[in-house]
Amino acid sequence: MKKDNLENLFERLQGDFDFEEPRVGHQERFLEKMNQAHGVVSISRKRNWWKPLSIAASIALICVLGLQLTRTGPSIKEQVVEIAPEVSETEFYFANLIEEQVQLLRQEKSPETAKLVDDALLKLGELESDYEALEQELVNGGNSKMILNAMINNFQIRIELLKEVLANVETIKNLKPQDDANFTI
Repeated sequence: MKKDNLENLFERLQGDFDFEEPRVGHQERFLEKMNQAHGVVSISRKRNWWKPLSIAASIALICVLGLQLTRTGPSIKEQVVEIAPEVSETEFYFANLIEEQVQLLRQEKSPETAKLVDDALLKLGELESDYEALEQELVNGGNSKMILNAMINNFQIRIELLKEVLANVETIKNLKPQDDANFTI
């Protein structure tokens, strides 16, 4: 019987249900009316602005950090050129010369000279790392004349190393045909 009454009730109220949310401030207005009905004096609550402000501050902070991370300063090479413009010309000249010699060295690589060539390329990598450290030291405000001399000396050492290795490779290549000629069957 109760079930029948409930079904009839829902059928009668079909379409009369309120699915809308109350307007903003409904709870405050309701509490105010309740307090007035019971004679309670309430102190008006101030709106909480800290939540929206904290969200805005967080967004601003994230934007500023993002800009700081994406903004790149001048590279070490650019800073070195600002400190000593002649370095870029000297580096360009030496770098091209060294690159030509390295290409020659790689072309001359054979099974007999592989160890010598690989060791030379490894040493050149170390010298390049030393050069980058000198650049960083120059940017950090070290004694510029002494550092510039060390940078030029680094290039000269690399060129001398390449010349010596190329000469040794040539010697190894020339020894092989002579050794073959000395053997008789």
